[in-house]
Amino acid sequence: MLKINEHYLKLQASYLFSDIAKRVAAFQAANPEREVIKLGIGDVTNPLPQACIQAFHKAVDEMATTSGFRGYGPEQGYDFLREAIAKNDFQARGADIQADEVFVSDGAKCDTGNIQELFATDAKIAIPDPVYPVYLDTNVMAGRTGAFKDGRYEGIVYLESTKANNFVPELPKEPVDLIYLCFPNNPTGSTITREQLKLWVDYAQSTRALILFDAAYEAFIRDPKLPHSIFEIEGAREVAIEFRSYSKSAGFTGTRCAYTVVPRECMAFDASGNKQAIHPLWNRRHCTKFNGVSYPVQRAAEAVYSEAGKAQCTALIDGYLNNAKIIGKAMAELGYGYVGGDNAPYVWIEGDQDSWAFFDLLLNKAGVVCTPGAGFGKCGQGYIRLSAFNSEANVVKAMERIKEALK
Repeated sequence: MLKINEHYLKLQASYLFSDIAKRVAAFQAANPEREVIKLGIGDVTNPLPQACIQAFHKAVDEMATTSGFRGYGPEQGYDFLREAIAKNDFQARGADIQADEVFVSDGAKCDTGNIQELFATDAKIAIPDPVYPVYLDTNVMAGRTGAFKDGRYEGIVYLESTKANNFVPELPKEPVDLIYLCFPNNPTGSTITREQLKLWVDYAQSTRALILFDAAYEAFIRDPKLPHSIFEIEGAREVAIEFRSYSKSAGFTGTRCAYTVVPRECMAFDASGNKQAIHPLWNRRHCTKFNGVSYPVQRAAEAVYSEAGKAQCTALIDGYLNNAKIIGKAMAELGYGYVGGDNAPYVWIEGDQDSWAFFDLLLNKAGVVCTPGAGFGKCGQGYIRLSAFNSEANVVKAMERIKEALK
């Protein structure tokens, strides 16, 4: 008799964004004449930058020739992209990251979900609340939690991110092994200062913990005082792994390209307490379970670092940040408290009511899709998240509808 992995049975009935999609589909079926504006899921709406498109086309044309054709590429990514990443995203900011520490992949969601495979099932996990669901769900699947009770899984150390701490969690009050951090934060849009991030790095060094740092939204940072990478912090190379994505910064949500940085000094420990480098472990996992990102896609990603690519990506991000300002202004005029939206594409709104009730209100009265904060964790109850990923015209229209609905 084949038995299932019963840890999957602990998971909540469906993934948050699947739940939202079902509710929106039901609404549209019942109201086919209503236009729905989606500010829920963080999916970009603008086309790829022209520099990326041109590089994409050129690479596809190469694949049509005998001399330019490429089959299997290196699982870790082509050197041309890894070198561009190391130079532009890290070395240019004073972070000592080398090309061979970069692993190109098809998405930060995949990498943040897969990285936990490297660690023991009895590892103590610290996860922020509210949180991007993938961090939590993949650890549930792996068997690192108990049952789901009163809105939380037993065995997880929840790092509460609330209005009281400006949505930057405090250090754990009990020993942990693996810490998930995301800044600029999804879902709250909050950011972390160098001084605050240094506290986490120091904590990890003193307790032999490891930080998994999700920096998928770093390109939205406009405040020069804020760090873009954890590797800008002294000592982080020994205690941190960083995840990045081209999905939001260059519109690659449908093109699929991201990367993970695992410094060679980054260590975990075996059962005897001996240090073990994580870099070769991740490399082994990557080579065994992944066949690499396609050559044309990697050439398109490389174009992000061209002068034209940098300017075009900046323009895309500026447009989304302007949308976030429009959302924040509208919420302030309605008297709702909010955070985010200035160095992040998300606006986290205090709704003063049940999150799903607020979701239904906006959908039914305004035809606007948000994300209920309760879907991100217990501390998200009472909040909603609005995404800036849409056209300016649609965002303006959505805010007009919301103002009318909430009069």
